[in-house]
Amino acid sequence: MKSAASLHSHTQLCLSLFLFSVFSLCFSFPTHHQNVPMQNHHHLNKPPPAATASSPSTTITKHALTSTSSSPQSLPNKNSKAPFGHYPQPHLHFYYMHCGCDGSILISTKPGSKVAAEKDAVDNKGLRPEAFESIKKAKALVESKCPGVVSCADILAIAARDFVHLAGGPYYPVKKGRWDGKISMASRIGSNLPRANSTVDQLLKLFNSKGLSADDLVVLSGAHTIGFAHCEHFTNRLYDYRGTKQPDPAIDGRLLKELKMSCPRYGGNTDIVAPFDVTTPFVFDHAYYGNLEGKLGLLATDQGLVSDARMKTMVQGLAKDKQKFFQAFAAAMDKMGSIGVKRGRRHGERRTDCSIHQS
Repeated sequence: MKSAASLHSHTQLCLSLFLFSVFSLCFSFPTHHQNVPMQNHHHLNKPPPAATASSPSTTITKHALTSTSSSPQSLPNKNSKAPFGHYPQPHLHFYYMHCGCDGSILISTKPGSKVAAEKDAVDNKGLRPEAFESIKKAKALVESKCPGVVSCADILAIAARDFVHLAGGPYYPVKKGRWDGKISMASRIGSNLPRANSTVDQLLKLFNSKGLSADDLVVLSGAHTIGFAHCEHFTNRLYDYRGTKQPDPAIDGRLLKELKMSCPRYGGNTDIVAPFDVTTPFVFDHAYYGNLEGKLGLLATDQGLVSDARMKTMVQGLAKDKQKFFQAFAAAMDKMGSIGVKRGRRHGERRTDCSIHQS
């Protein structure tokens, strides 16, 4: 495992696929003056054609994003591969952890303000600036083609879907028509995010409060088939699990040894990260669930799913069937993407700059 300094690089192909989806929206969205329900636009939810170096979207992308590449700051399986460069997981985090339903995570705190915006909450300190920058550039390009039409919230929803697909996951329909939220406060984050050391009961309570079920919890946790976590989120499992002064018994001995070497109990490099999925960390697949069966879950909240009788059968079923996971994940993302959606000027706005509220 190494430093996480440049883990989240962005590739031209990635944004090409993303921008193909967004630009196509310009021709089917209602005007920003209308207040209409979210729509599916099924003809826009087909996978985009493969982008090439000479395709229009790739040409546009060259002006939107400077691609960088460096070694991933982790220790994945030696046989794993990172297609299209290193997966830009923060975009999925934006949508998954903050529901991306109103784009509030993109707002910047006003200079001199005593009220911090969501992105400046302590729980969001690990989000990479490059991820915000790529969304900002994509929004600027969309505005240049169809101003005032596509919200930042919809851009996040589409980006999450396209990045999942780019990493090998399903290309699922995304409803459009969200408006951007008018409120972004760091103080609202704590009670709305699952914690790495939460119990299954605590997770269920949080998910149920959002209208999500136990099955949704298991399926959406499958997003940990990609991405990385800093040592601080799992160190207690290695040295003092739930106050026992012993390691978590539900962790594979070899994994425990490897993690201890990289994440000492005290001190150590705070930039060190480990992959959620130790077998295929750069591929969106169902290996995450098989890992849980083998005691290879990274976080306590991951491993807890297979230890709980209410979740175990679901975990086992998804571990055996990738297509079942893909179908369930698509349905769960659609369900989550409808939570707290803003519609119309009374409750929302259409930002020109995703980081600034409309005045």
